[in-house]
Amino acid sequence: MWKIIRITALLIVLLVVAAQAWLDRITTTDWTDTLWVGVFPLSADGSEAVERYISGLTREDFAPIEDFFAREARHFDVPLKQPVRIEVYPSPDRLPPALEPGAGALATAWWSLRLRWYARTAADVPGRAPPTIRMFVVYHDPERRNRLPHSHGLRKGLVGVVHAFGSRDMAGENAIVIAHEVLHTLGATDKYDRDTGAPLYPDGFADPEAQPLYPQTQAEIMAGRRALSPTDQEMPRSLREVVVGPATAAEIRWTQR
Repeated sequence: MWKIIRITALLIVLLVVAAQAWLDRITTTDWTDTLWVGVFPLSADGSEAVERYISGLTREDFAPIEDFFAREARHFDVPLKQPVRIEVYPSPDRLPPALEPGAGALATAWWSLRLRWYARTAADVPGRAPPTIRMFVVYHDPERRNRLPHSHGLRKGLVGVVHAFGSRDMAGENAIVIAHEVLHTLGATDKYDRDTGAPLYPDGFADPEAQPLYPQTQAEIMAGRRALSPTDQEMPRSLREVVVGPATAAEIRWTQR
């Protein structure tokens, strides 16, 4: 009897989770209302430089992300004038759980659950309306490291963890990564080779019909890099050099494909 009750309870929980994921998917990609994205900045290492950088962040620092979504939405005839709005929230008192490199399926699933629980509690700010998408941006001191951990965006839970450099000089690249992870939460998939980082043809190319094909003048947002040749690519400096390609537009329901 108790076994039946436990199984029934588990099935109910799974059904609720699945229903919530479906509802999140529909409501965040119907593009009838502006999507509210909350940025929660954190310091990875407690350095004075990063703490100073975070304390100076304002909503205007993330305006290029809003402009990027508005510009690209117009390209696909999305009628909403401001698809995305960014708001800066206070820093949580603890870092989000980390996904260990090379984690297997079970470890990744457990991390995902922990991250969603973290987001539910860390993003609760008294007196502030909760955002639809929660992006925890972990800033690192570029004087202490030159490579960053991988960033992640989860469609289930509408939450992301972005690793960025706490430097004004890197603000453009940081904005690209944040926009990339926001799009992951909306259902967009990566369009680069996981082994080499090279953009995948054709969906990872900003202009797959260009003649000559190389070098590409812009980067596709979910590829992240601009293809210079079949073997070389580079990170763009800002979102002005990045576009949303047709495949990504279809995945986030800007178009039907």
